[in-house]
Amino acid sequence: MEPENLLLDQYIVNQSKASKPKVCFLPTASGDAESYIERFYNAFTTMSSEPSHLSLFKPSTRDLEGFLLEKDIIYVGGGNTKSMLALWKEWGIDAILRKAWESGIILSGLSAGSICWFEEGTTDSYGVGLETIEGLGLIEGSHSPHYDGEENRRPLYHSFVESGELQAGYAADDGAALHFIEGELARAVSSRPHASAYRVEKKDGMIQEYRIPTIYLGHPL
Repeated sequence: MEPENLLLDQYIVNQSKASKPKVCFLPTASGDAESYIERFYNAFTTMSSEPSHLSLFKPSTRDLEGFLLEKDIIYVGGGNTKSMLALWKEWGIDAILRKAWESGIILSGLSAGSICWFEEGTTDSYGVGLETIEGLGLIEGSHSPHYDGEENRRPLYHSFVESGELQAGYAADDGAALHFIEGELARAVSSRPHASAYRVEKKDGMIQEYRIPTIYLGHPL
């Protein structure tokens, strides 16, 4: 939801078969920050979509499952991954999101909203430094966002995979996105010319990092 660059947001909307998809924002990781919710509406009202959001601090309905499962796209924002997952479990959102995934609703997000779909990943939710965290497990393996945006992300992700604290997985620079279909990586895209996605795994006792061909959305697909 970068005001001057909505390429990734538009890409997400374009994945729906609906002419005007219903997009629901989950801002839980930010504590349902009003400014973040406002940014979401400002972005998605410029596209052919019907934006809405679900707050767990000020819920607009008791039927959370019904509210979410009638959407075409669910978009999860960034913030504190651990706190988000804890609240989701308390409210049953984790189970609802699995139902959404099984029913074919498009699941998306950035930062915490990207980590959450994987079995595990890296997070700064605990304060200073990065640690490992378990996600919802809809996608196999591990994930590290902000790969080029924070100095320690790449070396620490490598060290976690090398030590076995994390499984092999996928990393994404800021502005890069991983598009999975039925649990398999279909493509990588980006809203910035030099942003890339990567596969990181341990082979023969050594860390191997492979750049995944990444399509810049500023050019025609």
